[in-house]
Amino acid sequence: GLNLFTAYGDDYAAVNQEKHQKNIILLPESIISEWTSATVSTLTEADMQILLGLGTEIILLGTGKRLRFPPGELLRPFAQAGVGLDVMDLQAACRTYNILAAEGRKVAAALLCD
Repeated sequence: GLNLFTAYGDDYAAVNQEKHQKNIILLPESIISEWTSATVSTLTEADMQILLGLGTEIILLGTGKRLRFPPGELLRPFAQAGVGLDVMDLQAACRTYNILAAEGRKVAAALLCD
């Protein structure tokens, strides 16, 4: 019953065979499809607070076709809260999420499909 990525590309991810081409958050037990419409350069503190409130130990931020870091001030609260935030391209985030979810870790993948 885990949500897993079953396919992915530069601008989409399929969860349990259902293709998503908009920003989503995937957790082992749920999908949040109305997270944000932001890109990496337009992420807000409110977008990041949603991630902090997920109750996970690690969040994988997939930034689309290539790795791009959000501004540092958006990343600092994760370290202060003891929540791991790893920024990577979308495909790496999908692969890493599947491994961690299969291990039973409290993980979330937050994907920006831009």
